[in-house]
Amino acid sequence: MTSATQEKRDLIAQWAFDARPILGRFHIWLEDVEVAWTRGEPAQEFTSDISFMEGGMERLLAVTGAVTALGTRLFGRYGAGKGLDKSGLNQAKKDADAISAYAMSESLWYLSRQLPENHAIMVCVGEGLMPKAGESPEMGSNPQLGFGRVYARPAVARWLDRKVVRLLNRKDYGWDEFYRDIKAAGITVWGAAIDTLENTSRFSKGAETGPMTVLHVFDQPLAITRPYEGYMGNLFLPRAVAERAAAESILLSFRTPRAQVMKAIRLTYPDIAPEHVHVWTLGGKSREMRIGGLWREWATLGAHVVEDGFPLPTGVPAFCDSGTYAPTYMIGPYQQDGARHLFICDGYAASAEAIQAASLAPMLGLVAYVCPFTSTFDVSYDRERLVMKLDPDAAGFPALLADVLGREVDAAAADHYREMIHEAGMAGIPLQRPSVEADDFFPEKKWDVLAVSGYMCPDPYSGAPGVEEVQPGLYRVTVRLAGSRGDKRITFTLRLGETLEQSWLVFNPLLSRFMGGEDYEHRPVRISDSGRIRNELQTLCSEALEFPQQDHIRVHFDRIPPDVIRPEAQVKLLQILRWYKKHHPLWFAWLDIAAR
Repeated sequence: MTSATQEKRDLIAQWAFDARPILGRFHIWLEDVEVAWTRGEPAQEFTSDISFMEGGMERLLAVTGAVTALGTRLFGRYGAGKGLDKSGLNQAKKDADAISAYAMSESLWYLSRQLPENHAIMVCVGEGLMPKAGESPEMGSNPQLGFGRVYARPAVARWLDRKVVRLLNRKDYGWDEFYRDIKAAGITVWGAAIDTLENTSRFSKGAETGPMTVLHVFDQPLAITRPYEGYMGNLFLPRAVAERAAAESILLSFRTPRAQVMKAIRLTYPDIAPEHVHVWTLGGKSREMRIGGLWREWATLGAHVVEDGFPLPTGVPAFCDSGTYAPTYMIGPYQQDGARHLFICDGYAASAEAIQAASLAPMLGLVAYVCPFTSTFDVSYDRERLVMKLDPDAAGFPALLADVLGREVDAAAADHYREMIHEAGMAGIPLQRPSVEADDFFPEKKWDVLAVSGYMCPDPYSGAPGVEEVQPGLYRVTVRLAGSRGDKRITFTLRLGETLEQSWLVFNPLLSRFMGGEDYEHRPVRISDSGRIRNELQTLCSEALEFPQQDHIRVHFDRIPPDVIRPEAQVKLLQILRWYKKHHPLWFAWLDIAAR
């Protein structure tokens, strides 16, 4: 046996050993691992780490990304919403989100048993809490991993859960008290920002590119105090542009006129013609009112606003209907057709994606300028960026709001905007800063992050392939692992240990299986069913849950929109929960069902 062959076998064996909790949970066999460095000083595998955590945990998180991507691609009903009406598409999206959220949640639960005894992973911001552009409010939130979800060894998880419930319910217990108690107890909390399925609409419509899973884990919790999802204006530029702008006394932020931004770009890269400055923003008719003026501003300056199908140097065309995170990896100058080009990002993103991208930026040599937005789509970006700075409790708030919006505001509209500002403020979103940075979300201004991206379909901006079937039951899955000391592309070859039909059961939440007709009354019940169902309720219908006291969850069925769980499935869900409550009262003492 050659030394190269032995080294390869050792590589696979170590990865399989480190990842055994997750691989075993999903009945998957690791056949091969290929590791390629895309940034940083390449080092022999297992000899160095690229983030604040030790290598074994980095490998567990990489496998989390791979398993989530594989399970969602295989069992998330890829393409099931193509050609359906809005309601049908929305249901297909929720089914896909449920698979991705469950796969990641289970992976995090199993890897948390490998955390140091005084450590926990806490989800601080998630994607899926609110309807997006093109969706209506009654469609409700999508299955997601949101604020307050804790993954740790049991004693630590129980302690931290109590603090989170107190943070949610007590007005006299805020972020400062929460963080003080964590530090005093000697517990290390790693914050997480999660989007288990980025580009859900593209996935459900069967698009060939874009769907991915994104997980950022930080060495400290984010200073966010309750579930929050909104929008944020964001402008991402190479650090070289920011430094040249500072040298020329040009103040850059999201509010800076784009003519000044273009001036800084031309001073930094005089050889790049304006038409070779490619500005990626979200596109589509639903965004015209909000950022149509931004598109025209860049076009007037001679820049190219990226459109669907624009050829990228990766060979995969761009898309602009969604997906504000992945283009961050593309930002910077590049050569094409004998000329130098520059790719930048502008516009807005959902809050989770904006925070993820802003925390990714320093590792990639970028500067991120972020500005909180409202959750409406009927105001232009140049006015909307000023709304969230208003004092919602000021006596003249309606008049101030009308002045900022440039139109009359009735009492209902004023109340709506006031509520959005209050919600953001109570969640800890920094509203009074002219430009928000990633540092503003961390109690310690020095922080570190490990970014995990798992690709379900090819990614235009990095060129990473999606899930590829090698032969029946055998798949190649690509994950990108980015840390402060390096950036790796890891390709796993994974074999399902069961048939596709049996693996479907492995990757589906218990409640989804039971609501789909599986016999739960004669199935062997384990104590772990209690924890699984508790987690699944928080994932599937978070808006229907109340935390009235310690270690209790109350389910309000009248708060579950029919587009989140169909009425007939809600009837089945109620039967399931009542059955578990009746037959296993000790294990389900945490469960309360509100009167209907």
